[in-house]
Amino acid sequence: MRIIRYRDGSAVRLAAVTDEDALYPIKDSDFISFVNRAREEGVTPLQAAEQLVQSSTPQAVDWKTLELLVPIEAPEVWAAGVTYQRSKEARNYEATGGKLDASTFYDKVYDAERPELFMKSTAARTVGPGDAVCLRNDSKWQVPEPELGLVLNREGEILGYTVGNDMSCRDIEGENPLYLPQAKVWKQSCSIGPAIRLADATQDPYQLEISCRIFRNGEKVVDESASTGQLKRKLEELASYLHRDNVVFDGTVLLTGTCVVPPNQFTLDENDVIEIEITDIGTLTNTAKWA
Repeated sequence: MRIIRYRDGSAVRLAAVTDEDALYPIKDSDFISFVNRAREEGVTPLQAAEQLVQSSTPQAVDWKTLELLVPIEAPEVWAAGVTYQRSKEARNYEATGGKLDASTFYDKVYDAERPELFMKSTAARTVGPGDAVCLRNDSKWQVPEPELGLVLNREGEILGYTVGNDMSCRDIEGENPLYLPQAKVWKQSCSIGPAIRLADATQDPYQLEISCRIFRNGEKVVDESASTGQLKRKLEELASYLHRDNVVFDGTVLLTGTCVVPPNQFTLDENDVIEIEITDIGTLTNTAKWA
């Protein structure tokens, strides 16, 4: 069971979507309100969605024209770094100027007890399905980073999962690790969507396939995939470190790191179409534009 936000005329609505793509409008205005109401009524979010499906008629919808929005207006989006072996290798490659077998401080991050966590985005910088993600004008090596996103409440509890794109400038981060905020944070440098998969509807979050496809002038130029089973850290571990001595707002999204990295010679260009797909959540599609 997935939850989406979409535009219906001048109104913004929330809906439950079954695995068969049947859509059932929800009376709540946002995802957190839906979760809280379900718990006040003594049921889980999944049970609340299932009750809605059993007691109402699905709304007819044209999925080709439906205007999907960010599934949640996350007050903050955080991200975890170097949580996969593939990510560690890519960061080492950047930091050493292309030495494939080099070791750097990123190895320490990968092996350390404490994970790397950084602020990625705010609601004003985050876009949704079909929107443009921006390219930095002062970078010559930019890539999307496909990631599983955790939707958290203020207690750091994982309420659901979404698809995230942590846009990154590999040359800026590789030049100096202290440039990380500039390599990661600028306008429209983060996208999430198209839905939130309820946590209690997800059998095993470590068995999800993440795929990234990039199209240029209609031609597929990148097609990579990997599994969340390659994640070194536990999802609850990442959430707990974010919550530690910190204020976590309801609806915060935590991106859990990338296991899919385009070839080292690849950089995004304007009008490239990026598709990031995660099993049972959906496909997040954005087009790259210069900032």
